Amino acid sequence: MPRNSKIVFEKLVSKTKIYLIIIAVLLVILCIYETNFITPAILIYILILMYAYWTNNKRKVELSEHIKDLTLTVDTAAKGTLINSPFPLVIIETDGNIIWKSSKFIHEFANIDINSHLNNIIKELKLEIENSSEENKKELSELIQKQVKIGEKTYKILGEFVKSKDKAKEKNKENEYMATLYFIDETKNINLEEEHENSKICIGIVMIDNYEEIMQRISDEAKPETIAKIEKALYDWAGQYNGLIIKSDRDTFVLIIENQYLELLEESKFSILDNIKEIDMPGKLQSTLSIAISNEGDSNYEKYKSAQATIDIALGRGGDQAVIKKNGKYTFFGGRAQEVEKRTKVKARIVSTALQELILEAENLIVMGHTNIDIDAMGACFGIYRIAKTLEKPAYIVNNISGQSLENFIQSAKNEEEYQTALISKSQAMEIVNENTLLVVVDTHKTTYVDVPELLEKTNKIVIIDHHRRSTDFIENSILTLHEVYASSTAELVTELIQYSENDIKLTEIEAQSLYAGIMMDTKNFTFKTGVRTFEVAAYLRRCGVDIIKVKKWFQSDLETYNKISEIVAKAEIVNDTIGISIYDAEDEDSNVVCAKAADELLTISNITASFVIGKMPEKICISGRSIGDINVQVILEKLGGGGHITLAGAQVEGMNIEEVKQELINRINEYFSEIDGI
Repeated sequence: MPRNSKIVFEKLVSKTKIYLIIIAVLLVILCIYETNFITPAILIYILILMYAYWTNNKRKVELSEHIKDLTLTVDTAAKGTLINSPFPLVIIETDGNIIWKSSKFIHEFANIDINSHLNNIIKELKLEIENSSEENKKELSELIQKQVKIGEKTYKILGEFVKSKDKAKEKNKENEYMATLYFIDETKNINLEEEHENSKICIGIVMIDNYEEIMQRISDEAKPETIAKIEKALYDWAGQYNGLIIKSDRDTFVLIIENQYLELLEESKFSILDNIKEIDMPGKLQSTLSIAISNEGDSNYEKYKSAQATIDIALGRGGDQAVIKKNGKYTFFGGRAQEVEKRTKVKARIVSTALQELILEAENLIVMGHTNIDIDAMGACFGIYRIAKTLEKPAYIVNNISGQSLENFIQSAKNEEEYQTALISKSQAMEIVNENTLLVVVDTHKTTYVDVPELLEKTNKIVIIDHHRRSTDFIENSILTLHEVYASSTAELVTELIQYSENDIKLTEIEAQSLYAGIMMDTKNFTFKTGVRTFEVAAYLRRCGVDIIKVKKWFQSDLETYNKISEIVAKAEIVNDTIGISIYDAEDEDSNVVCAKAADELLTISNITASFVIGKMPEKICISGRSIGDINVQVILEKLGGGGHITLAGAQVEGMNIEEVKQELINRINEYFSEIDGI
């Protein structure tokens, strides 16, 4: 072969050489059979060779321009460094055609099917380019950043793209691009980051819920042995996860554990909660724990403060449970034991004094309850109203009631001149409230469940009085909180504030009766969730002139409502042997009231330990849950966005029909029992 021809062939890419050889073979075969084609064949082959040489040179010029654009003003040595990059490097078009790849790239992926990975990368890149505006394309073209797992390694892909002019002309398209991609091995960095993340410290707080009761009820001789058993169980439990637990107070421990063990703790569902209950104690006592663990905070001190805030949630939900705060979310475990009363009269006096000081400092007072307000919340509102009026401060009660739930009670109140101006609507409340207004929220602590959420944004002086188990969306900026999950009702808490006040507060007849009615409703006529304090408060209200007959009449149902309840009870289904579920499928603005009464009625049937009634409201589905105490209906309905107590809870669901809600409820019930069986 002449030297000039050899130079021409050397300048052609390998793929083009193969095509030229194939064409030459075909022409030779043709000439053998037809000698007249020899001269035309030679001319044709020369033309093909010239065209291939021309197009190949053009592609190389384009590639050189591309590399020149990438390196901008760098010199020839820098271009050589680019080509001989220590990182795997490939130049590829968005139609999948590989233009060039470095020797490092070939070596790195010699035993891996890299083409499938490249195709996926190019598809994603092409889609991203096509969906970008011209301005975004310019930003995108400057630097491509992706992370891809190839084989057992993870690579960060860096690069850039430019429009492929040659392809655009050939195919008459504007969306063909050429990309230069670097593959940087990030496996070690990622593994180090994972190890670092796993080794981060989590801080926890562990509290013995009923420490005081244990100390009071067991003999002095048995105290050291009993506490030693509890502490040994805690030390053994922490040791299973390479953790450190330190006693900081007689009933409180600080837990230090690595982040990598949180998942194992979640899988075990905090078995220590049940192990502690199984410890033998004198007098058939049973100990329970409250645990809070947090990994949020830049320093260990911040994590400890976060754990302190989280333990308040565990205690506010009744104890006997563990709470993990991770990445801004709370995960709950346990919480199936009955709450143990822990509050004292001293605290009631302290809170009463603090509340009265806040009222005196404020310009006026607004008190509100939760949406679909009940007699417990309304009674508490009237009690707070009376405290403010005794201190000669303007006070108002937000009244957004519609339907039959409290219609008779409100009508009775409005018949008295004093309450005609005290009961105000949402719009009136928004006009009255200002930064010097004291806003008292009763019978709820959830930002999403207050009657008028907008009021929370109008003042920073917020007081919360509630008895429900604490949820995650609590009102955080309150200046005074009385949150006693062990109380029977909010009406009981407010009555204690009145009872232990330094001022002589005289309740009117309707105020005393509304407080008494609130206690009656939440205790189901003093049957559930009652303590010594409940009866003391009831006795105090009786002395204030409560007419029990009038209160009883507020709870009476008319014949139409009674028939609805009877129909709901009649078509109830039994799931998991002892749980009654029924549906009230008529759309009714009083559906929540009917469902609550029907759920109560279902509990009167033998062998039913828990009941759920689902009803249809104008814009959502409501669920009322009741239990005799064996099953925690609050834990079940909390997973549907609700809350409440072990024996009484509710939820409101949007975006689902009544049958879907029923199936979701059954799934949550099954999940509840599977968690119990798995412990």
